[in-house]
Amino acid sequence: MSDTERAAEAEAIRSKLIALEEYRKLLNGSELTSNWLLVNQSMIDTFADATRDHQFIHVDPMRAKAEAPFGGTIAHGFLTLSLLSTLAFDVMPGVEGTRMGVNYGFERVRFLSPVKSGTRVRGRFRLIGLTERAVSLQSAWETVVEAEGAAKPALEAHWITLALVDPPQ
Repeated sequence: MSDTERAAEAEAIRSKLIALEEYRKLLNGSELTSNWLLVNQSMIDTFADATRDHQFIHVDPMRAKAEAPFGGTIAHGFLTLSLLSTLAFDVMPGVEGTRMGVNYGFERVRFLSPVKSGTRVRGRFRLIGLTERAVSLQSAWETVVEAEGAAKPALEAHWITLALVDPPQ
């Protein structure tokens, strides 16, 4: 990533910062829905290389079409899970005074339907819990990844994020 791209990303983050009072209003409110993101074979192959998971249902289109019940290759479940970060970045605001955000964990993750290569996915996020501490905000998100045209979501999860914030003055 170039310095120009890093600067643009940093500006995009700053542009989404909201006051803590506004963030609190998201609790049990409306869903935030990301834009669609294409999951193609190149993305699946790159993930397979990174994780060393080269099972044929992911990386061999001909064999997957012939032997698997999905009609072709599918994304790894963990690839779908890892896309939560980019899908969330698209729609989730940050809180002013945040120094950094980290994944805290998951209470529950379920892979409900496969994501076929060439399918677009999007995320839906709803803030269902917020724990405020002196130097952090722990947010619990009801999270769904849907695959375009699929009857069931690809993934449902209860995702917990942690924002490290400047201490109050």
